[in-house]
Amino acid sequence: MEQVSASAISAKQQMASRFFRKGVFLATLSGISYGLYTAFITLAMSVGIWEDWYGPNLAGLTMFTIVYVIGALGSSLNYTLSAVWGAGIAGARGKLRDFFKSVNSKPGRMMVLAALVGGPISSTAYIVGLQLAGSIVIPIAALCPAIGAILGRLFYKQKLNLRMLFGISICVFASFLIGLQSVAPDAPPQMLMGILIAFIAAVGWGFEGCVAGYGTSMIDYEVGILIRQSVSGIVGLFILVPVFAIMAGDMGLSVSLLGDALSSTNAMLIFFVSSFFTLYAFSLWYKGNAMCGTALGMACNGTFSFWGPLFCWIILGVFVGQEGWNLPFVAWVAAVLMSVGILFIAVNPLKLIEKRGAV
Repeated sequence: MEQVSASAISAKQQMASRFFRKGVFLATLSGISYGLYTAFITLAMSVGIWEDWYGPNLAGLTMFTIVYVIGALGSSLNYTLSAVWGAGIAGARGKLRDFFKSVNSKPGRMMVLAALVGGPISSTAYIVGLQLAGSIVIPIAALCPAIGAILGRLFYKQKLNLRMLFGISICVFASFLIGLQSVAPDAPPQMLMGILIAFIAAVGWGFEGCVAGYGTSMIDYEVGILIRQSVSGIVGLFILVPVFAIMAGDMGLSVSLLGDALSSTNAMLIFFVSSFFTLYAFSLWYKGNAMCGTALGMACNGTFSFWGPLFCWIILGVFVGQEGWNLPFVAWVAAVLMSVGILFIAVNPLKLIEKRGAV
């Protein structure tokens, strides 16, 4: 009887070990997917009609329109196509009915709130930052776990111990190193603005991490992601882009720009690829969090501070041949430091090593 009990305990431990390792793998894969989404959406916004808009003549558009209206349009198109991917997958798995039931539930409404902050606001800020300053803004956006930890302390009175404060300090130092690049003599004039706007994305995603954790603990993660992407796409296309167009002085601009974007076949095909990676960047993040813990999941996802610049350099710089995607050595160091800082915020590395050694 004791032998059977020992065997059962051993089997349970092995199962828990596999479950934990799979969660770490999925959360890390979410960071890789985020890096690929970043590279492909940037590529999509550099071909076809987008190349004309961002060209030397700016297609007769104002700088406000180029930066904000078109930036919001690119982000919103990406989320809308991501929702199409999500609806197709949910439909194939028989989860669309759960989607309609969950939208009006309390956790569903929490996901809507997370989508409003993390989608139209944060993602648009992220895209605008990329257009202004390039991939150097990616580690700044990856500050979201550090900001999430601070917001968790403010909103939920969650404890910030010395280890977490040390991790936050590493992230702040890494951000300082990146910020120094914007004041270098050869830095583009818009780099500082891009970095500051990317910080808005970090704050928004940090807030989303606090809010969405509740929602996804109550509903299926694929249903939750579909809610998030759908709300982000709809609000972005039909509210945020028109508002920016009004601010640019022409309400009809949002309709004409959307029509031109949809007719640009080459760009839309690449958007279709970027939206696929967008869906899985968030889906795998949420699923990984559920399997290995939110803190460690956020740390693994936060490695997009490294994967993003890497894939931008490989896809845009090496394969496509676009200039300006080589990061300074200091920025690469800062990206790695950011990942280390996020890990310290999320989990005690020594305990993580002990846990892996024990299983």
